[in-house]
Amino acid sequence: MTAAGPRLVERAAELRSTFDRAFATALRADTSSKAELIAIRVGTEACAIRLSEIAGLFADRKITRVPASNAALLGVAGFRGALVPAYSLPVLLGVAGAAMPRWLVIAAEAPVALAFDAFEGHLRATADAILPRQSRNELQGFAPEFIRTGAIVRPVIDLAAVVVPLGRAAAGTTPDEGVRSDASV
Repeated sequence: MTAAGPRLVERAAELRSTFDRAFATALRADTSSKAELIAIRVGTEACAIRLSEIAGLFADRKITRVPASNAALLGVAGFRGALVPAYSLPVLLGVAGAAMPRWLVIAAEAPVALAFDAFEGHLRATADAILPRQSRNELQGFAPEFIRTGAIVRPVIDLAAVVVPLGRAAAGTTPDEGVRSDASV
């Protein structure tokens, strides 16, 4: 055996021991709560949407126009064998946007597609990085929270707050209709 032989055997034994210890120690789970969001652009406004509020994200879907009195309704689009109404998110939020946005997100709350201008990526942040919005006038009250991503502050759009009024409008009811008080019985 050469002089390098014993050192090589020692080194191999050390590597084997280190390898085995790596499996013997318990994994440290990340216990901090994470928020998963997508970063989007609605017109010129940088925004975010929670992944938990989304059933699907699509690009370049054909939208067939239909007659409608709602200016935000772009038409209908096919998703997984179902026709879904597609609305312009810029129009619903009161911001300027493209006439026919490229991206569509399906709301988890209801089978409604919301079109927006650009998908900018995936965001993962600790839950405490999402803060309540101080003013309610931005984005017509549909963004009660915001998240700072680098130098950009993004309002976090509450899709349920956007979608629920659409369902009421389609049903022809107002928020107070259908609610009966005990005094009227």
